[in-house]
Parts: sequence; structure tokens; C-alpha cells
Amino acid sequence: MPDADTAVALKDFLRVQAGGPLAGAWSQWMVIGEIAAAMALGGVIGFEREVADRPAGLRTHMLIAGACALIVGLGGAMLGSFSAQYPDFVSADPFRLVGGVIAALGFIGAGTIFRRDGKQVEGLTTAAAMLFSGGVGVCAALQQWWIAIGATVLALLALRGALLLERQFAKSGKLSSPSRA
Repeated sequence: MPDADTAVALKDFLRVQAGGPLAGAWSQWMVIGEIAAAMALGGVIGFEREVADRPAGLRTHMLIAGACALIVGLGGAMLGSFSAQYPDFVSADPFRLVGGVIAALGFIGAGTIFRRDGKQVEGLTTAAAMLFSGGVGVCAALQQWWIAIGATVLALLALRGALLLERQFAKSGKLSSPSRA
């Protein structure tokens, strides 16, 4: 791991005059790192879905978490770029950006939900896991690392732990049948 002086020197090297080929490179690499971290954490949730043999698995959850981190990460860059060019017309509202991400995730999640034989609804847990992966991606983009990691662990506990409890109750006859998570 490079020491602090090396990191500062690298950052100064990448911070070239505005308009140069490496202008803003450091902040762009930071966003790429946030995307990679989001994809890794989303992949953990997606791996659980893959093991559960659900339609949206590892790659889907990785891409959802990464896309959310990308969109939120670009929000900061867009604000910096446009507010410098149009200071009187640009105002920041990060909640709109996150709201747009959530709306898109709702649309994607709705595609995983269906009713089998007019009775049993399937795909709700997968849709919720996809929304959750998106939330982890937003946390990564905002550099809320402990929340992102903790949320990933909590998602795994909810997905795996609750399934184990449902199966235990089904065996004891206290639950009609475990959900197909």
C-alpha cells in the first residue's frame, strides 16, 4: 500500500490543468473504485440468489449495484461540471438522483415478479434483493463503506437465515410451506 506522500504525489500528477488529457482523472478513478466495490458487494448478494437458483443472480446483482454507483458517482461530476459553466442555473438535489435510481430499480424488479397458476406470487424476494443491491451501490458511491458492508451482511442474513427458519417451521408443521426465496 503506498504511503500518504506517494498518494498525494500521484493525485498531484493526475491533476493536470483543466482541459488536459488527465484533467479530473483522480476523481474518475475514485468513481471507478466505488463502482468496483459496489459490484463486489452486489455480487455477494447475487451469489446467494444464484445458489437459491433464482432468475436474477450474480451478474444481475453485480450490474445493478455497479450501475447505481455509476449513476450516483456521475451526479457529483455533473454537478461540478455544470455548476462551473452555469452557476446561476444549477442547483444540487441529490435526492432526485437517488429517486431516479430507485424508480429504475422498481421497473427492473417488476420484471422479475409473476403469478404462477393464478395463485402463488414469485420473484418478490429477487426484486427486493435487486433493490437492496442498488441501495448498496448508492452507499458505495457515497463512500458509506460500513453501511454498504453491513447492509450486504444483513441482506445475506435475511435471505439465507430467514429461509432456514422457514424450512424449520415447515418441518415442524407450523408453516404451510417454505417460500421459494
